[in-house]
Amino acid sequence: MTSDVSARGGLWHGVRQAATRVEVATPAGRDRAVDALRAAAILGVVLGHWLVTALVADGRTLHTASPLRHMPWLAPVSWVFQTLAVFFLVGGHVATRGYASARARGVPYHRWLGDRLARLFGPVAAVLALWTVVALALLLSGAEFTTLRTLVKLALSPLWFLLVFAALTAATPLLTRLHPLWPLAVVVHVDLLRFGLGGPSWLGWVNLAAGWLVPYTLGAAWTRGELERRRAGWVLLTGGAAATAALVAWAGYPASMVGVPGVAVSNLNPPTLAAVTFGMAQCGLALLLRGRLRRVMRRPTAWAAVALVNLSAMTIFLWHQTAMMATTATGLLAGRLPGLHTVPDGLGWVAARLLWLPVFAVALAVCWAAFRGYERGGGRGGSRVVRTHRPSDRGAERRVRRV
Repeated sequence: MTSDVSARGGLWHGVRQAATRVEVATPAGRDRAVDALRAAAILGVVLGHWLVTALVADGRTLHTASPLRHMPWLAPVSWVFQTLAVFFLVGGHVATRGYASARARGVPYHRWLGDRLARLFGPVAAVLALWTVVALALLLSGAEFTTLRTLVKLALSPLWFLLVFAALTAATPLLTRLHPLWPLAVVVHVDLLRFGLGGPSWLGWVNLAAGWLVPYTLGAAWTRGELERRRAGWVLLTGGAAATAALVAWAGYPASMVGVPGVAVSNLNPPTLAAVTFGMAQCGLALLLRGRLRRVMRRPTAWAAVALVNLSAMTIFLWHQTAMMATTATGLLAGRLPGLHTVPDGLGWVAARLLWLPVFAVALAVCWAAFRGYERGGGRGGSRVVRTHRPSDRGAERRVRRV
């Protein structure tokens, strides 16, 4: 017993020492709330996918299903874990601030953009290479085409987000002064034409850019100092929440803020007005939490955890679906397991899925250990989380990249 207590004490001491090193290496003027919001957004997306995506085994075939289809009353779960708007808010803030800093230092646009896109897409090559090999192996082994399509679609689905984010990043010089009401007006008119006047369904894809432009330009407004007052956060939170509730209650928009297989209308694919107003409410809450997050981030262990997530943000985002599918495929060796291969049609499945989350996390940690080097290898400059000193030269600083 004494040895166990001593081991735990030694482990905790090591964690605290590592956290202290990160604390000392962090620039004094850093706004840690920005990193905390980004980490929360990434982890929200990961947990959301793990909770609402089921791979159901039907003989030799795997197909996707969602507990939200069988238990629509679980829709509030999607309100907690659909956090993409917060990521675009932080992305717009960081990009516009970084671009302004680059201009002040005389860095040309193409170099600034190249550095950001290298950090964004550097880790993608590993995902594409692995899944090309996996897809070929499945085809040669005679796997069902439905299974192959399901797995590849899930593995590569995060890439749509990167393409939209990259496009908005490239347009940052044009968006630094754009008021969020302009893209919001586009979303309103697209949905009016699509749903109110019977316009073509393809028109909704205009919202793929316009919808995410709203939180991105809110991030630019944050950089300009227009959202510093708490009143701005409250207006976004209350106005966005009220508009979303009205759209769901009286305009027929789905209550779920994520896509549900088999449902005619998705709030996310492409984004609808309800998804955008919901995102505005999330952005308002994020802005209101900045002060509290800054206080929490003064704790070295909390800040070290957030810094680790930020340094590995792209790896976590790109590989979390693969981690879930690897666990699912391995589990098939033991038969159809509850919460992993069964239809998500009851609370029993929910309870079982919660027990699988730590296993998914372990699988993701393995992916992180194997592929994090691709993320650290991209880019040459830009924003940073911490700085550390080279052992051979205490005066020289090596900055560790973040997304």
